[in-house]
Amino acid sequence: MSDLVDLDTPGVATPAITRLVRLMAAREALAAVFADARRRVAAYHGEAELEPWAKGVLALVDVNAGAGGLLAFWRASVELSPRLTPAELGETALGAAALCREAGSSATVAALAAFTQIEPRLAGAGERAIWWRALTALGRAAPDCVERVAGQAHRLVLPGHAADFEGFIEAGLKAAGRDRARQHAFFALEDRLALGLLARIGAGPGFDELEAGLKMVLTALWGATPNLQPLPPAGPDTPGRANIAGPAIRLPDVFPGVAGEASRRLYLAAAAHAGAHLFFGNPRFPIRKFKPVQMVLANLVEDARIELLAMRLYPGLRRLWVPYHVASPEDGPTTGALLARVARGLFDPSYSDPDALVGKAQALFAASLERIEDPLISLDVGTRLANDVGQRRIRFDGRGHVVEPAYRDDGLGLWDFGDIDPDVVAEIKMMVDAARIERHETEDGTADEEPTPEPAGRVRPKAAGEKGVVIATYPEWDAGAGVERPDWTSVRAALPVEGDTRPLQRALDRAAPVRARIARLVRAAKVGRAARLKRQAEGHDLDIDAAIEAAIARHAGEMPDMRVFRSTALLQRDLAVLVLVDVSQSTREKLTDGSSVLDVEKLAVAMLGEALEGLGDDFALLAFASAGRDDVRVTCVKGFDEPYGAPAMSRLAGLTSGLSTRLGAALRHAGAEMSRVRSFRKLILVLTDGEPSDIDVAAQDLVQDARRVVLQLRSQGIDTFGVTLDPGEVGSGPAIFGKTNAMPVRRLEDLPMRLSELYFRLARR
Repeated sequence: MSDLVDLDTPGVATPAITRLVRLMAAREALAAVFADARRRVAAYHGEAELEPWAKGVLALVDVNAGAGGLLAFWRASVELSPRLTPAELGETALGAAALCREAGSSATVAALAAFTQIEPRLAGAGERAIWWRALTALGRAAPDCVERVAGQAHRLVLPGHAADFEGFIEAGLKAAGRDRARQHAFFALEDRLALGLLARIGAGPGFDELEAGLKMVLTALWGATPNLQPLPPAGPDTPGRANIAGPAIRLPDVFPGVAGEASRRLYLAAAAHAGAHLFFGNPRFPIRKFKPVQMVLANLVEDARIELLAMRLYPGLRRLWVPYHVASPEDGPTTGALLARVARGLFDPSYSDPDALVGKAQALFAASLERIEDPLISLDVGTRLANDVGQRRIRFDGRGHVVEPAYRDDGLGLWDFGDIDPDVVAEIKMMVDAARIERHETEDGTADEEPTPEPAGRVRPKAAGEKGVVIATYPEWDAGAGVERPDWTSVRAALPVEGDTRPLQRALDRAAPVRARIARLVRAAKVGRAARLKRQAEGHDLDIDAAIEAAIARHAGEMPDMRVFRSTALLQRDLAVLVLVDVSQSTREKLTDGSSVLDVEKLAVAMLGEALEGLGDDFALLAFASAGRDDVRVTCVKGFDEPYGAPAMSRLAGLTSGLSTRLGAALRHAGAEMSRVRSFRKLILVLTDGEPSDIDVAAQDLVQDARRVVLQLRSQGIDTFGVTLDPGEVGSGPAIFGKTNAMPVRRLEDLPMRLSELYFRLARR
């Protein structure tokens, strides 16, 4: 006892293990468990090494982790002692204590239990620290979500991907904000975005990265540019499979758990297989009284049929597909495993299997080779195999069935569901629902839309709210998470305010020399689509049809029509332009003459509007500003369907400065407006004085998002150009629009002429 007293002498540090022993001796309910845990940890590492472990326990005591927290840590210590040193166990306790300080004892208990299970997946101290750091951040922002994440740890933490786990936490907090219901749904993996991020952990590259290359390969193989579309993840632990919907090939956004070169090869195999279906004819078999097991077996035969035809055309495809046919009797006695072996037997005639069903499938398929071009053999062989399955009373679970091998599509595209016999409706519906992408309800109670091929974002009208009328929602790129968040921004229709046009008219009068130069450009401009003219008396090329008819007439002794040439001519203007004007707070800045940046923008737009009205080109004027992702305000100054007259000029004069610059959302809305216009050439001119910015996101994220929108619009045939007020030419204009599509204006007073010159230069392309 005197030794203990001496250790408590002021200035003398008491060893943590001694303090802990004394503390536990006073707590009878914990003393025995503590002694057992101490003994078992010491058995691995020695009593002398327990000091850092004891410090960790005391840290938990200090944050009031309670008996539950201490017991959870001691259990973890015993289980992890074979792998972790006392110092590492102590660091674990310190991480748990930091979490307890933010989220409480219950969350800490759940986190320690999960850590015990996933620790073998963590590569060293760095990844263990990531686990606790991420959970502590979650506990700080959404403490009631820690237990939800701990319960999903086996899905969220994969070997070598602890950083992805931390990214998932950060993305969820960013996506949900302070919305507790959204937080709960996200971290319980009941949210569509959460499922998408989950699928990307330990996987990739995905559809976005590989789409362009797959299109080139399929075009080379099958002679037509494919319509490829991404499929969102179906749900946790649900393998992704391709789907054929009419002429479209829908590939999973990512194949969960498949990374690197394996992912590239799987996408290529899946795309080539689906492309073969479309190339060799994708029959729409009527359902009638077919049961799910008949459908699945017919699908297997049809897959084998089209692959055989494809490999006859391109023998090298065998090397692409054969690595996935690895099913064997060792896989177990399940029906799914047996069907995978049937698939292997149909693909590889040399494969021998002890189950009679595989051999019968091979024999029936071989007997049908003389009719291999006829898809009806798939129904015939599939039905006969299904009869055998029924006679053997092999149980088939339509809801749980997963197509194997992984590169093959789900088979639903082969069937016409319009005429289902009432006796099998329930079974068919169950199987289809299991294979179909799950539809979730959004916050407004409506079901999610199916993915669409529109690359710049889907327009989804919304109801009016207290901030005004929401006319559409659009996705937005999250650079940190590496995903596009669906329906992330809301565009609201800001009511235009009519202003006094006299100051704007006086500015136009003062700029008479510039207006005169623009007028000369108008008179000289001639833009339009080159129309091909046939049966011309002269031209640069022969009109083959006319020449043949002339030769026939001569041989028949008739007078030939000598108009046997083709030429081209610009017959009409065929150009539409949308001018998108930034009216954010930065345009309020005053110039030396007392006018503002916005005043100069109005003058430039007014001059361009006069020119476009004189040319007769279709054009629209939109102004935009933002106050967060839910409040991107767009003001329609002039629509495509109205002339540029006094009302439009009054709305232009009424524009005022304020708020921020969420350029990507405004560009998406401009693209949606432009897509409704029928024109050979489509241009979007963006007039902005500053960098993209907003109150709830990093500026660099908005720059990357805007760049993606520009590229997406280009793929739709809409050219986007930026006129930026950037005297130092150091802004992000070139990064967003590309060097050739960005025009920095050094002197603000040059803006009116430069904007009009840019338009006429672009229009001549």
